[in-house]
Amino acid sequence: MTVEPPSPDRPTGPPSGPLSGPPPGGTGAGGGGGGTGPSGRGRRPWSRSVSGIGVLVAALAVAMLLAVLLTRTDGGSEAGGGEVFLQAADEAGPDPFTASTAENGSAPPTASVPPATRTPSAGPGTGSSATTAVRGVRGGEPGLYGGTRDVSSCDVERQIEYLREVPAKNGAFASVAGVESSRVPSYLRSLTPLRLRLDTRVTNHGYRDGAATDYQAVLQAGTAVLVDDRGVPRVRCACGNPLTRPVEQADPRYTGTPWPGYSPSKTVVVDPAPRDVGKFVVRGTDGGWFERKQGDTGGGDRPAGPADGQSPSPGDTPRSPPSPGTSPPAAPSTPGSGPTTGEDNPSGEPSPSGPGDSGPATGEPPSGPLTPPPAGSGSTDDAPDGTAGNGTGGLTDDAPSGAS
Repeated sequence: MTVEPPSPDRPTGPPSGPLSGPPPGGTGAGGGGGGTGPSGRGRRPWSRSVSGIGVLVAALAVAMLLAVLLTRTDGGSEAGGGEVFLQAADEAGPDPFTASTAENGSAPPTASVPPATRTPSAGPGTGSSATTAVRGVRGGEPGLYGGTRDVSSCDVERQIEYLREVPAKNGAFASVAGVESSRVPSYLRSLTPLRLRLDTRVTNHGYRDGAATDYQAVLQAGTAVLVDDRGVPRVRCACGNPLTRPVEQADPRYTGTPWPGYSPSKTVVVDPAPRDVGKFVVRGTDGGWFERKQGDTGGGDRPAGPADGQSPSPGDTPRSPPSPGTSPPAAPSTPGSGPTTGEDNPSGEPSPSGPGDSGPATGEPPSGPLTPPPAGSGSTDDAPDGTAGNGTGGLTDDAPSGAS
């Protein structure tokens, strides 16, 4: 019996080398506790993955914060550098709440103020800085506001209707004004339609993406506004925007086209009168004087008395707009009244001088006296200690600005 020899392709003994190793990622022979073999690759520890995710989230948060800070251009609620927009009397400006409700009409004669003791370092419209020294003037001063007798500068009912048509706008407006949404109509009817006679610093509030925005602004003399019971402008009628007190900007950048006669040193901040004004003594477009009751739209206007009083004027020293941290407007205590807020309280600055002072606080003689009705008429009847209606005689009439 013969045996065939094995085929040359068939192994005849044990392998001469080790078997192939474990698959990638497998454990080595004899390894315990998850150890990796000599030729396998282990997984990344989970703690390293969590740490990496945390770093990524932190980086994204920082990037988002920087984006917000770098794109913020409204110059609004924080002290420091920021844009201050120059807004001509008849321009709507950015992000208007509503269409204009300002009535066409002649602007009253504008008034001049003595220059501030600190001169701005640069002019507006260049993006350069300027000092923020401005003068304060009490809201109850005779001649602070102008207008046309028997004519309202704003259509209050149309303003109410515009807001009523868009509940989101009405709610945003209410949040700025410090009233409930349902009380916006009565709040607007409590305000008095008048026109500014001085370039005035304010915080203007626009409407964008369903919410109120804010930016610092200078409103040109001749601008139609609605004024509250303390004589502070609260609505700009050319855009329907609510207004609040200005916020100090340590290094402002003025943007926009300055109008003839504009100067930061002639800009004022309207301080709240110490109590309800009751009646506004208004400079007419014809150069005369008339009296308008608080909340009246012109139907109850009556001529003012003989002109032998003193002019409204800024306070004794330049001042800056209020610093951040001022309390927001609170809801009025009675229906129809304007918001009574912490910002409406006088800051304790010296009151304007009495009628015996014939010159401005700076010592520079005025070019000609502005002569409102006697201190006993209009809003000065209720002025305690002669502080609410008596100026220093520093304002003079200029030519009408021509704003409509």
